Amino acid sequence: MTEKLHPFRRRPVRFILKNLSIPAFALLTRIEINGLENLPTKGPLLVVGNHFSFIDPVAFVRMAPWPIEFVGGAFTPHAPLWTRIIPFLWGYHKLYRGTGSRDALRAAEQVLKNGGILGIFPEAGNWATVLRPARPGTAYLATRTGAPILPVGLDGFSEVFPSLFKGRRARVTVNVGKPFGPFSASGTGRSRREQLDEIGHEIMRHIAPLIPPEKRGHYSDDPAIRNAAKGTEVYPWAEKVEGQVVGQIQ
Repeated sequence: MTEKLHPFRRRPVRFILKNLSIPAFALLTRIEINGLENLPTKGPLLVVGNHFSFIDPVAFVRMAPWPIEFVGGAFTPHAPLWTRIIPFLWGYHKLYRGTGSRDALRAAEQVLKNGGILGIFPEAGNWATVLRPARPGTAYLATRTGAPILPVGLDGFSEVFPSLFKGRRARVTVNVGKPFGPFSASGTGRSRREQLDEIGHEIMRHIAPLIPPEKRGHYSDDPAIRNAAKGTEVYPWAEKVEGQVVGQIQ
């Protein structure tokens, strides 16, 4: 079951975290944000980006001029323990990958139908550092709500802490693209899933130009880069349930 969020109750905490993110990024990184003129003034809006680092959601918070909700994995195995306090304090709709996560998707759908803004990473995990195909959840939300999609390219965030350990600040970049959509899908079963997969590819094709060419993976124009990315598209939870221990979901 998804966590029941109380946005008004969390508003003071989110206000503090948002305002702390500005000096924190200035202190810890050399940050550059491009394309702010592409930011819509209001929702509904799906904000999507590549997912190479556990810092990526915080980059969305730093960039966003409006309140933003998130959908994300219930478990963050690649994130250091001490960093997990931020998503806990912010609050987000937890997806148990490998389950379908109907409750979280319904909650996210309601955010968009109420005119809200939702951050989501279509790749559904940060197990690689090249662009991979989207999982169907983002396309599902886009077709269910008709919300436009804002693509964001994130670069350099996986180097933030390794660089700090070496006594220097990493250069990180947030590139905001132009909104696109809306999308729709029809039918049921396999036909609908194929439509969602193609919408997912279209979403990733909008993100690709916003990151360096060598990191565009499956969406690169260079056959050598696409070939090197083979294997990264394998979904780690295709044959298992996230958090499953002896048949129980934690």
